[in-house]
Amino acid sequence: ISLAFGIVFATVITLLLVACATSPTGRRQLMLVSEDTAISSSKEAYVQTLKPLQKEGKVDNDPAMTARVQKITAYLVAQAVRMRPETADWEWTIKVIDDPETVNAWCMAGGKMAMYSGLILKLDATDDEIAQVMGHEIAHALANHQAEKMSVAIASTLGVVAVGAASDNSGVAMAGAAAAAALAIKLPNSRTAESEADRIGIELAAKAGYNPKAAVSLWEKMGKVSGEGPPQFLSTHPAPANRKQTLSNLVPQMMPYYQKKGKRPVFKLD
Repeated sequence: ISLAFGIVFATVITLLLVACATSPTGRRQLMLVSEDTAISSSKEAYVQTLKPLQKEGKVDNDPAMTARVQKITAYLVAQAVRMRPETADWEWTIKVIDDPETVNAWCMAGGKMAMYSGLILKLDATDDEIAQVMGHEIAHALANHQAEKMSVAIASTLGVVAVGAASDNSGVAMAGAAAAAALAIKLPNSRTAESEADRIGIELAAKAGYNPKAAVSLWEKMGKVSGEGPPQFLSTHPAPANRKQTLSNLVPQMMPYYQKKGKRPVFKLD
């Protein structure tokens, strides 16, 4: 092992011991990268992820479906900004990917989002259920789970860190960070992170004017779809046996937000 690699390795171990942060619920998080780094890296990863799909004509090719998803998401983002005002500066964007067989959705750091058409088609999802999905995904971004997963990815694959540390080329380092960001959306969240996103997401949806009871019906539908083989959404979103019950218990707390009178704010997406 070279001296340079040894130094990098020792540095990484030190970072693992000291790089901690706190989530909105008070949970300790491993943070080898800052939220700003996660956001800038996610911008590149978002382009890399969508570029081949765009070439195949699989992005936003159903105007009605795209408009529907964008409208729902715009209400949710408005509530996200109310929860964390500094996120008004994020470049909130959502794309609908034409893939009828994939039941999945995600939100990167900085508000870069995607939903696969299969989630809507296979679940015959209502607007309220779509809102629960995207509220949950947006919650991951608000709670900085992307940076946390990037940190886990980097800690698990020291090569990314080694390339960034050993190179004087910032472009190479950024490519490594972008790769970690792209990998992060495929890695499963911890059960604790999922619980945080469930709690924040159902609140965002209720405040945006979407029925919190849809969180329960959504997971009932997910259960039926998983009988055909676990959808990708479930592979990256572990669902403990009591998840549906936990969400059901939250419904009474969320109903006042949902039933509140008055016009709901809308955020202009990029």
